[in-house]
Amino acid sequence: MFTGIIQAVGQIKHLTEASGGDARVTIAGGGLDLDDVAIGDSIAVNGVCLTVVERRPEHFSVDVSQETFSCTVGFTPGEAVNLEKALRLADRLGGHLVTGHVDGVGEVVRFEPVGDCMRLDIRAPHHLGRYIAAKGSVAVNGVSLTVNRVQGDEFSINLIPHTLKMTMLKDLGLGSRVNLEVDLLARYAERLLAYANATDKD
Repeated sequence: MFTGIIQAVGQIKHLTEASGGDARVTIAGGGLDLDDVAIGDSIAVNGVCLTVVERRPEHFSVDVSQETFSCTVGFTPGEAVNLEKALRLADRLGGHLVTGHVDGVGEVVRFEPVGDCMRLDIRAPHHLGRYIAAKGSVAVNGVSLTVNRVQGDEFSINLIPHTLKMTMLKDLGLGSRVNLEVDLLARYAERLLAYANATDKD
């Protein structure tokens, strides 16, 4: 489990392909403190929960499956990536509960300055639109953000200077593709309503 509060911006260093479309990916930590990271621990890479299989003082490696490649973006060598170590029970929950299980890939349709901030508009896959609500939470490349407006499958976010400084979202542009994870509570609410409706019909 994660919070969506990014701890460092790393970089994809190497990608070594394996059989079946899987690959081992080595990531430079970008100043992330890896001293307390053990083999088998989880780190969110652009919002994707991955298991550490090798660790060095300044980088770590993860195995990425073909299934993960098929439903996420952000593993091209040289690409900047948001990094967050898994949440500990004693940590502050500064963002919102993020699982690291990406729901889909969105597309940036607007990215422009508004004062000192940036307005970021994203078109979500149609099947995710119903989970995104104004003033609700969404994780974009692992960053916990508040939705300002929603129109159809598109939603708008305001990125403050601190977020731009501390994450790779500043590198986005028109047409960029981003990993999206909708609010966990929205999914559970839908499931509860669906179950209640089905039970009422029995």
